[in-house]
Amino acid sequence: MNNNKKLPKIGLLYLDYVLRFFDKSNFKGWPDKIETVTYHWGNDKDRFVAEVKKKKIDILIGNIPATAYETFRDIARELPNVRFLPSLDSQFSNKSKENVTHFCHKYDLPVPKTEIFYIPEQAEQYLVNTQYPKIIKRSYGPSNYGGYFVHKVDSYKEAKTLLAEKKYYPVYVQDFVPMEADIRVMLVGHKPVCAFWRRPPKGEWLTNTSQGGSMDYQDIPKDVLDLAVKASKAANAEYWACDIALGKDGKLRILECATAFAAFPYIRDWIGQYLMWLLSDGKFRKPNIPMYNWEELGKIDSSLLRTMRHITFSSYTPSRDSDELFTQLDEMGFPIIDTQYRPEEEWPSEVWNRQDNFKLKAINIQAKALQPVPGADEQGEVAELGSYSPAEFDDEKLREFLSSIKGIGGKMVDDIIEHFGAEGFVEAINTQPETLCAVKNLKQKKLALIVESWQQQQQPA
Repeated sequence: MNNNKKLPKIGLLYLDYVLRFFDKSNFKGWPDKIETVTYHWGNDKDRFVAEVKKKKIDILIGNIPATAYETFRDIARELPNVRFLPSLDSQFSNKSKENVTHFCHKYDLPVPKTEIFYIPEQAEQYLVNTQYPKIIKRSYGPSNYGGYFVHKVDSYKEAKTLLAEKKYYPVYVQDFVPMEADIRVMLVGHKPVCAFWRRPPKGEWLTNTSQGGSMDYQDIPKDVLDLAVKASKAANAEYWACDIALGKDGKLRILECATAFAAFPYIRDWIGQYLMWLLSDGKFRKPNIPMYNWEELGKIDSSLLRTMRHITFSSYTPSRDSDELFTQLDEMGFPIIDTQYRPEEEWPSEVWNRQDNFKLKAINIQAKALQPVPGADEQGEVAELGSYSPAEFDDEKLREFLSSIKGIGGKMVDDIIEHFGAEGFVEAINTQPETLCAVKNLKQKKLALIVESWQQQQQPA
């Protein structure tokens, strides 16, 4: 290869109030300036696109949270010459558990039997007649959030009460599968680089460590790693993580998979080194990451692992006798390999953004924006399952609402409307209220006032 070949210009994608997965230090040795571009939420799309063009960025690296996923689908179309990495298609499963289900079904990956309902009456009919126990989850967002949005229900009454309280939409229901444990596998270039068991406490079913579960790194079965690799390749993901359940029936099932996951800094360094190799046409060396390295690294105290950076391994060269040397084609069948750039869209929003595209029949409201009661997790109670009633809400009503809050002055009201607009405000306060702090002088105390007033407004009269 030609080492004088010009390197692509890298930009790191950040979003206000979202934890940063990558830092410039993860790309140790990259000789050129690495740009950063931050999305500020609200009506920031045009400015963001202009900044990427101005900085002449070729590769934009970073994870996109569920609440901004569809916006970045639009942004990617406006930047056809910019490669998003991971691609928006690779991040399809980040948005929702529903998307995880569609992804797994398409690629024949095993998952618990799942039903998804957008029509409340169909959900009710199913819940009345199905066999219990069942698992009901909040679909929106890629992770279990420590298991707090995953619920086991043992009867129709429990299911109806839960949905009336939580307002989960769509209604996402899975068969309850008794588990021995689940295994998280992290991959770089389709190669497992870390894996660990998560086991539920005695008498419980959730494996999350925040709920009392335990974890260890020893003896991860090869068929678990094979399944994670299959999913990573299907997603064409440069980096990836799978949560795989080992049922008491001995079967494996994917619970979660995404490009967004928690990882120690040294794993993010490995990803950075892999991306440098990938984007430089081989100018930088592919990282060597031995299989089952996690069994040894996992013996180190986690407080120390969180501070360890740039862990490297040299390639093992066995001794040889009489010039005879056997070399494997790859390490235990798990090589680090290239991910092929695919400019076409596999999961276009016109087809797969069902949470926004689906419209319940007999609802015809002319408004600048709708209050999206479906999808808001913690609002007031409703009398019956699925009795959603979208309300008209535009800039005028937003101004009226904000002006009624003691402590929110006229200048701040103007700034909120200018920055977010009615639609952006509703999305932010229902899904990620802290993004409202992008407005100058809007701190936690005033945010709490706004959130409290909003919740009170949603209570039925």
